[in-house]
Order: sequence, then C-alpha cells, then structure tokens
Amino acid sequence: MNVLICRWQHSRHGHDGDVEEIACRVHAAIVAREWDTVRLLLHPYLHWTDSRGSQVRGRAKVMAMLQQAAEPPAVPASVELRDGQIYRWAG
Repeated sequence: MNVLICRWQHSRHGHDGDVEEIACRVHAAIVAREWDTVRLLLHPYLHWTDSRGSQVRGRAKVMAMLQQAAEPPAVPASVELRDGQIYRWAG
C-alpha cells in the first residue's frame, strides 16, 4: 500500500486539518486519475498555480490540464478552501 504524506503551510481559511485532509484527497485522486472525485473536490472558480508559477483559473480548465499532463502535479505548497472545496492551489 502506498502512503501519501501531505504537508502544507497554514491556510488563510478553514481549519488546517480540514484543508490538509481535502488537499491530500485531491492529490491522491489526481494521481489515481479519479476525475469524478477530483471534480467534486475542486471549486468551480479555482485558482491553480503550479510549481513554476504558471496560473490557470477555473475547474474545467484545470481538470483539462491535469488530464492531459504526462505526470501528476507535486503535492501543493499551500491550499485554500472555499465551501469545503479547494479554491486556491499553489504548487
């Protein structure tokens, strides 16, 4: 069994435990290519910044990018929740 260890900086919104749990679930779903799960966990107005600083906005655009990517993104450096979904992802 693979164990995913997730560590993030403190979020500005929500409880850190909730943020960490949801971010870990999103990352695991991306790695497993479980797109229905990913969609449910990402906010429609998502702000996504990858580890190189490139930005993509909107859940549909982010999901298209992830589905076409050769490799899943790294575990994020920080995330922010809105309404229980990932609203900001910074790689």
